[in-house]
Amino acid sequence: MNYMGAHTFDHDSRVVLDCIRRIVRALRLFDREAEKRVGLSGAQVFVLEKLSDGGGASINELADRTHTHQSSVSVVVHKLVDRKLVRRSPSAKDARRVEQTLTDRGRRLLRSAPPAAQGRLIASLDALSRPRRRLLGQLLTELISQTGIERHPPTLFFEDHGSRSRRGRSRNRSKP
Repeated sequence: MNYMGAHTFDHDSRVVLDCIRRIVRALRLFDREAEKRVGLSGAQVFVLEKLSDGGGASINELADRTHTHQSSVSVVVHKLVDRKLVRRSPSAKDARRVEQTLTDRGRRLLRSAPPAAQGRLIASLDALSRPRRRLLGQLLTELISQTGIERHPPTLFFEDHGSRSRRGRSRNRSKP
């Protein structure tokens, strides 16, 4: 496919791209606001919200709540555990099961965090009829396949961005 030769788009392509731009912009702005207000990535705030909504959860349950893969959620939870915002402990009902719960510190921090943009996006998707959601998913999957980016695993929105920005600040502080 020749991307360089297409200098003009038809109206429908522009509408689609503008919609994608708006979604990405809203998620990016939320991520920046979360970083500024509470020092967490947007993905970390979203996971805290989902833990707050439903209480303790296994990684798989949390993946369901966040609509993402368990490996992505596991990485975010690990960072939240390291910051003592989430606690891992055996379930009271089944000792083989590990549950993630908010710590008091995590609850306090969440109260000062902005509401996650991902929640609004998920609510809007849920408001679509099942056939329309399925069609949207099929069309986006086709678009992703045509761009060749399906090889990249889908992570929680902007999780890698938040980690990178904090590392950059740490390096800058250590310079004389």
